[in-house]
Amino acid sequence: MHMDLEKRTLRKVSWRIVPFIMLLYFIAYIDRVNIGFASLTMKADLGFTASMLGFGAGIFFWGYFLFEVPSNIVLHKVGARMWIARVMVTWGIISAAMAFVKGPTSFYIVRFLLGAAEAGFFPGIILYLSYWFPARHRAGVTAFFMAAAPISTALGSPLSAALLELNGVMGLHGWQWLFIIEAIPALILGVVVFFYMTDKPEKAKWLKDDERAWLVGVMNAETASRAASGSKHGIIGGLANPRVLALSLIYFGTSAGLYTLGIWAPQIIRQLGVSSMTVGLLNAIPPIVSVIAMVVWSRHSDRTGERTWHVVLACIAATVGLVVAAMANSVVGLVAALTLVNIGISCAKPPLWTMPTTFLSGAAAATGIATINSIGNLGGFAGPAMIGWMKDRTGSFSGGLYFVAALLVLSAVLTLLLARTRKPTVTRGNAPAH
Repeated sequence: MHMDLEKRTLRKVSWRIVPFIMLLYFIAYIDRVNIGFASLTMKADLGFTASMLGFGAGIFFWGYFLFEVPSNIVLHKVGARMWIARVMVTWGIISAAMAFVKGPTSFYIVRFLLGAAEAGFFPGIILYLSYWFPARHRAGVTAFFMAAAPISTALGSPLSAALLELNGVMGLHGWQWLFIIEAIPALILGVVVFFYMTDKPEKAKWLKDDERAWLVGVMNAETASRAASGSKHGIIGGLANPRVLALSLIYFGTSAGLYTLGIWAPQIIRQLGVSSMTVGLLNAIPPIVSVIAMVVWSRHSDRTGERTWHVVLACIAATVGLVVAAMANSVVGLVAALTLVNIGISCAKPPLWTMPTTFLSGAAAATGIATINSIGNLGGFAGPAMIGWMKDRTGSFSGGLYFVAALLVLSAVLTLLLARTRKPTVTRGNAPAH
């Protein structure tokens, strides 16, 4: 009977929450990396060098970094519904403003503001999931949420390429239309969030009484057991925990990989002499494959309760892919290498995100998750900026790709070191042990 109740409740919660947050992240990710496609024509129109482009694309993450922790603390206080609605409307407005940048300075300012506006969205959702799903189910759910990033590349690439074809309509460039049209869903969904989202299981009118009581009981028991085991609760506990810092550095490498792909893959494919539309179609292949790999890998991680090797092996796969991409000189070889990078980075993240919520709770979880995400996402500055800088210096993408590969090796090594400092606390099939 108890198993029936658990299954029924979690199925209902999953259907209510997961597709919706996937849609939100889908839009967030498109607005974050559509600069990669816009730059195919924007670069020439505004006279940008590769360094300017890499720096401007990456400065987003400094805005993100500075406002991430405060944003997640506010979300923990006022509730996800109100705060995520606010985040989405703000970033929709600023994303549309990208259409009106005139040169490097306005480009840098608007990208920085976009990062500041979007800060708190991703860690806010990770925190939100920790209110609704027991720890042993979390990697699988997180994988579905995070699958929205590769899916948005798969669907967004041909869409962005098609929007570039609107060049000259009503006197605007194609890249201007791209920013305006792709900003509209964020504005609409921001309003929808306010009416659709439920802050906590206690407030879920759409659950039956027995389902709500079971879920509230399980989640409260998890919070109590973390408190009993000495897990950190306070804001400072989340910021000052050495494991939080280690996870931030691990995440730094995976973010450098993710945003290198998001921002530079269109240009890397383009240099093999294909059209914008072909770039759009080819760039959609790697993420489609990686979504399937990511869900299978995360489910395996949940089933076995093993986290460490699921992160390490995925980082190594991405490293190999980057090295091969740096040497590839055919379209087939390059797309195959980019596919391997996509698989590795996508598979590393869900098991990695189950780790902080096993030793942090309450306000410490809000700050700890936000700290990992904000420091880690500076990799999204380092990777793309280094690739642009190396491209201007050497005329090739290879040096930058080797740099990002080295960061992923570091992520793999740190994951192993982190596992050695922790005692396994849980049995197989239960909440994540390492």
